[in-house]
Amino acid sequence: MKLANVFWLPRFSLSVVVIMMSIAFVSLFSHVQSCFPYTCACESPPIRASPPISFSYKTGPGILGKSITDTRMADMENKFVVDVEKLRAEFLQVLRSRRSVEAPLRVESAKPVTDPLYQDATPPTFSEAMESCPKANISNLKDLLQEENLYLITEAGEQGRLPLLIISLKEKSNQTRPAVVFLHSTHKNKEWLRPLLEAFASRGYISIAIDSRYHGERARNKTTYRDALISSWKNGDTMPFLFDTAWDLIKLADYLTTERKDIDHSRIGITGESLGGMHAWFAAAADTRYAVVAPIIGVQGFRWAIENDKWQGRVDSIKPVFEQARIDLGKKEIDREVVEKVWDRIAPGLASKFDSPYTIPAIAPRPLLILNGAEDPRCPLDGLKEPHSRTCKAYEAAKSLDNFKLNAQPGIGHQMTSEMVKEASDWFDKFLK
Repeated sequence: MKLANVFWLPRFSLSVVVIMMSIAFVSLFSHVQSCFPYTCACESPPIRASPPISFSYKTGPGILGKSITDTRMADMENKFVVDVEKLRAEFLQVLRSRRSVEAPLRVESAKPVTDPLYQDATPPTFSEAMESCPKANISNLKDLLQEENLYLITEAGEQGRLPLLIISLKEKSNQTRPAVVFLHSTHKNKEWLRPLLEAFASRGYISIAIDSRYHGERARNKTTYRDALISSWKNGDTMPFLFDTAWDLIKLADYLTTERKDIDHSRIGITGESLGGMHAWFAAAADTRYAVVAPIIGVQGFRWAIENDKWQGRVDSIKPVFEQARIDLGKKEIDREVVEKVWDRIAPGLASKFDSPYTIPAIAPRPLLILNGAEDPRCPLDGLKEPHSRTCKAYEAAKSLDNFKLNAQPGIGHQMTSEMVKEASDWFDKFLK
């Protein structure tokens, strides 16, 4: 199945619309294969549901782009300025606001995990998508792979102990290699990602996986993540949904660029599935040391979902915390108010200044590939119109439109497919090798 790139038609005059509809009608009955409705082009910005606005985009240190202003007809004066340097500073401030105690970065040795903890009701045993990842044709690959198990201390406390699994080819030369960080989905762990780690290692990468907060080695039982989310809602002392792991990934970048002499510090990529895709998105927005980015089934519009009553799919993925909030707020059912209050509590700014329309453009001009399912209820495609439009402008300003692509696979919901894995693999090969 071929992936289709995402595109939304601009506003046209009535006459042009009539002409286009006529052409489409003729094409339909002349047996010409019609295009999937979401086809690519940054050149034509998405239709916006919100009123027309004036939009300014500024880039900060480490970003090569220049400012861009796009002025549209408007009934009222609205101006949104995205200053990337300020955005990163504010995000870092939020991350630091709930650290237990910041600690000096240090590394400890660890042992391989033989029985990794899954918090799924039915633990998975096989991923066709991950197993399909392209490998180099090496007959004795297993014998040539080397594995490292480490703990990276990112802050004081139990959750400040970040487990790392690193797989690479044994090399005698001192030549540095590109690296890719892989991030797992909800309830899984770093060991689940081994097929991807080995496939990328076979092609010359240093492959790195972590356990996100309250997962894998950082979980005590099958309810650890759920319990952490509810505790965050009640106490406001941690940010287990997205932001605490984003902090870990900033610290991981510190380690990879200061302690690893075998890694080319200018060639570090990051990707992940679902929860991991969101982690990759926020880590790359916050830290430019992640040079190539490919979040899979993770990018979405949190504010858009609230305003358009499309929050149910995402809420259902971590429903216990919303149920607890409903009870605490004296509501009969989970509604928009409950959803908004939970996001503000457990991930401050997630549905406002740190949402995708602002943080996704902050990745420009670094290569960014967003891979989603066209029918994904957790990441509704319509919710990406605004971030897609703004991100196109950022890449256009940086004269690097070829560095950005948003692909949605037709007929696919919240699922990472073999096609997505292949696309992400090709993206990293293109920009890191």
